[in-house]
Amino acid sequence: MNTASPPDNKAPAAAKAKPVNRLNVEIKLYKGLESTLCAGCGHDSITNALIKSLFEYGVEPHMVSKLSGIGCSSKTTAYFMDKSHGLNAVHGRMAAIAVGSNAANRNLVNVGVSGDGDTASIGLGHFLHMVRRNTPIVYLIENNGCYGLTKGQFSATADTGSTAKGGAVNHMPPIDCCALAIEMGCGYVGRSFSGDAKQMLTLLKGAIAHGGTAVLDIVSPCVTFNNHEGSTKSYPYAKEHAELLNAMGFVPFFEEIKVEYDAGTTKLVELHDGSKITLKKLSHDYDATDRSKALDLLHKATVEQLFLTGLIYYNGETPSMVEQLNLVKEPLATLPESRTRPSAAALAEVMELYS
Repeated sequence: MNTASPPDNKAPAAAKAKPVNRLNVEIKLYKGLESTLCAGCGHDSITNALIKSLFEYGVEPHMVSKLSGIGCSSKTTAYFMDKSHGLNAVHGRMAAIAVGSNAANRNLVNVGVSGDGDTASIGLGHFLHMVRRNTPIVYLIENNGCYGLTKGQFSATADTGSTAKGGAVNHMPPIDCCALAIEMGCGYVGRSFSGDAKQMLTLLKGAIAHGGTAVLDIVSPCVTFNNHEGSTKSYPYAKEHAELLNAMGFVPFFEEIKVEYDAGTTKLVELHDGSKITLKKLSHDYDATDRSKALDLLHKATVEQLFLTGLIYYNGETPSMVEQLNLVKEPLATLPESRTRPSAAALAEVMELYS
């Protein structure tokens, strides 16, 4: 008597195909090393949004230049796109390196990750001049209001009256990086919260498509030193005081444009590469293309310690640095000396002009 089980004629289930982007590559190509930041750090949420935005937009990893300075925020570049170029600059000098990177190779997509100390303190002068040149870069400020790498001292973005973990009170006024960026002519300025993944993703895609300097100030709580009662950069404070300026949608240039319009409430903004951002007004009667209103709103928000998120300002008319300098199409880094070194006759002519 045969007691063996009948053969299973069912075919093995086919492995589920992993999603790919328009370059036909998987998201794993956009990831990096495992994070060594504190568990719950908002910076890791920003990294995840950055990975997803670069993947969904379809940026080629080998055409990305990752730039950072010094601080907890500057470790972020190790956690995404480990197949891309990267440079970890000294403290506060990342903006200056971005200018040089763009001049040397205009074809690279520059992604800079900085902190509130790296940008608003030691690197403030470099940051402002990078912005006024309209250097093409996605510039992220992971803003936690403190120096998390050196035991939590106040940074220049800490609000007046906020308290440190040890009880010290900050008496100095904060520097608003968004307001400064607008003053210096930045054409794409936004603010978000590391706990709002959907909003960060839309703002990041728009920043990639912008083509000039795009500054995103993202409040990212330091769970070790600045997440207590009395901090205005904590998870509880951000969740209780956050107000949306606009609801946003993003349509990349390679997809069909489909937008639902509600009369008088939705505005379509075209970015440098043809992509579109839809801005839907919420509680604020706000136009993100009005520079004066943007600065006025930021001033009131600072006085009232409001946390406004969304696309704060957009202007796509300013030519980028590479256009202003009239750089050749080929990356300067690849040109032979014969095309980059002035001839003896040309040098003699210049010397004669200044003699």
